[in-house]
Amino acid sequence: MHCPSRRRFLDSALATSVVAGLGALAGVGPLFAAPAASAPLLTRPIPSSGEQLPVIGAGTSGSYDVAIGSPEYAQLQQVAKIFFDGGARLIDTSPNYGRSDEVVGSLLHDGGWRDKAFIATKIAADSRQAAEAQWAESLHRLRTDKVELLQVHNLRDWQNQLAYARELKAQGKTKYVGVTHYTDAGLPELERILRGEKLDFIQIHYSVNSTNAARTVLPLAQDKGVAVLVNRAFDDGKLFAKVKDVPLPGWAAEAGVTSWAQMFLKFAISHPAVTVVIPATGKPERQLDQLKAGRGPLLTAAQQQELVRQFAA
Repeated sequence: MHCPSRRRFLDSALATSVVAGLGALAGVGPLFAAPAASAPLLTRPIPSSGEQLPVIGAGTSGSYDVAIGSPEYAQLQQVAKIFFDGGARLIDTSPNYGRSDEVVGSLLHDGGWRDKAFIATKIAADSRQAAEAQWAESLHRLRTDKVELLQVHNLRDWQNQLAYARELKAQGKTKYVGVTHYTDAGLPELERILRGEKLDFIQIHYSVNSTNAARTVLPLAQDKGVAVLVNRAFDDGKLFAKVKDVPLPGWAAEAGVTSWAQMFLKFAISHPAVTVVIPATGKPERQLDQLKAGRGPLLTAAQQQELVRQFAA
């Protein structure tokens, strides 16, 4: 059940999304908001199951590719503690991210967080034999016998690898399956897959300066009942160079936003098709800051539009 203010927000988003170029938004799933900064993270449901996920997750590309036992790993132990203590759950990794799978497995084991974690990993292979070997190695590195989400990485050999992921789902080795991409080049194929295949998740980029996913793919995922993970919400860090010495909008305080990182993440989760945004960081203070984006009010349609105009290329 939606409260009146939340319903007004959703109705407003529906009415203005076309003007903003954010896509037609319909059938918005429930979002459970908490007014206080110390309150739990907002959550959204996975449409195929109803399972709730906190809207702030963690990516691992780059940030988790460190040597176990190194000072950087010690920092990641602090990052992981902040992440789980703050109520977050989803960690997205890949066998293509260097040592990230191994680091995630070690962190979860050392911290006793496996039961709290929602592990999302990937298949990045061109044959069944390679996929089977990669999957076995991923489980070994992650120190687990199953994961919550298995995704076909960047649509690579997706017809065959999605079929394999579904086999693993039927065996109870993964709870959900999906496909990923990270640039606009993948949007047409993602649209075709969404129209023709039954998926639990897709993963795609969406940010204040890259909103093309909202034209078709995000509304289509919403219509088809597919959860959405958002990567590259900071445009690989490029957005921070654009806001150096730039003050936050005057209305930022109304949204409970105190940093540009929070603003960029809150923009992503303010699209009702988005389930979880997955920024990557290896720094404890940044993890603390990012979690704040998952609390308090969402951005209004007008606020989202203002940001899109501000960061238009």
